[in-house]
Amino acid sequence: MAHAHKLEILRGLIKFKSNTQKIWGVLILLSIITAVEVVLGIYKPASLMQPVLGMKILNWIFIILTIVKAYYITWDFMHMRDEKASLRRMVVWTAVFLICYLIFILLQEGGYVFDVYETTFIKRDF
Repeated sequence: MAHAHKLEILRGLIKFKSNTQKIWGVLILLSIITAVEVVLGIYKPASLMQPVLGMKILNWIFIILTIVKAYYITWDFMHMRDEKASLRRMVVWTAVFLICYLIFILLQEGGYVFDVYETTFIKRDF
């Protein structure tokens, strides 16, 4: 028993008539997000270089946009939108936990390495 796929993105803001149109719509959305990341990476606006919570605002923007892209890739191209709510929650909350944990580890270890390079003499790189 087949059911109809949901042909919308951005919480129903944009609706499509076929799966092919939806695939192209998601591809365009992901391309726009990637283009924004590339432009921000090239120009690095000075207003986004202030530190917030241990990182520059620009780095937080990159992390958030990457998570948005991962969400849409999983949601649409891996068909999570058509699964039961419990499976979706299990996959999404596991990913959210792991992403938060990875960010925590990167911030802690990055801060340690920065402090070592700034305050001591290093005979070899590690």
